[in-house]
Amino acid sequence: MGLRISLDNVLEIEEVPDLVNPLVIAAFEGWNDAAEAASSVVDHLMKVWNARVVGAIDPEEFYDFQVNRPSVGLDEHGFRKLTWPSTHVAVASPPDLDRDIILIRGIEPNMRWRQFTAELLAAVDELGGELVVTLGALLADTPHTRPIPVSGTATEPELIDRLNLEQSTYEGPTGIVGVVQDACVKLDVPAVSYWAAVPHYVAQPPCPKATLALLGQVEELLEVSIPLGDLPEEARAWERGVDELAEEDEDIADYVRSLEEARDTTDLPEASGEAIAREFERYLKRRGEDG
Repeated sequence: MGLRISLDNVLEIEEVPDLVNPLVIAAFEGWNDAAEAASSVVDHLMKVWNARVVGAIDPEEFYDFQVNRPSVGLDEHGFRKLTWPSTHVAVASPPDLDRDIILIRGIEPNMRWRQFTAELLAAVDELGGELVVTLGALLADTPHTRPIPVSGTATEPELIDRLNLEQSTYEGPTGIVGVVQDACVKLDVPAVSYWAAVPHYVAQPPCPKATLALLGQVEELLEVSIPLGDLPEEARAWERGVDELAEEDEDIADYVRSLEEARDTTDLPEASGEAIAREFERYLKRRGEDG
């Protein structure tokens, strides 16, 4: 049975000029987003690419407001403003990139996941999205002192081969990212998913080191250098902070050392010659642009 595609006034997209070969990058807070590492990538891209929000899902149909409560604050004029939890769609035209980007940033819904996914993919279709890239983060037995592992999967053999990814063999509970990927398969929309492994003993957000690792995959996919701003320094500060935490607790220090030993005895994709060459190429490209 096919997926129903209808906006139904739940997600209305503003009038935008025709986009050039648009690619979609999406992330959702919640179960799919350990330490908010994935949603922080989209936040960063919206900022550095000056993205413009062109639509937002009406939250009434999809969110339990006792779980995801609205927030109240002051607007730029000092008046009180109520903000409801939602999922936003934005568009960007990054410099030095020959295609436009559709950014989706939201919260995993509490209800009506199939309708929620149908609304989002209808908006993607309306905007001409050609490839959907979802980002996620999970908690794992990985040491904070080593490169953050990022795994990638794709829905089509051609993408798997071209991007050197793999077809997912995961079996078990899934989140909204998995539902979106499944819907893309049913609609014959090419889709890629990248997941960062966040050290489970420092699960509280933020985790800038994991955000940087996911951004590196986005750079490699797009073959473009993305301005990183303060993220590298924030990642170093995060790692120093976790080092200090481990020094104060002997049990944590011993546990981290055991994770390091286990990690160092395996063949690390991050340490392969090909991975190092790709990282060096990104460094040189960014250095040349800064110069």
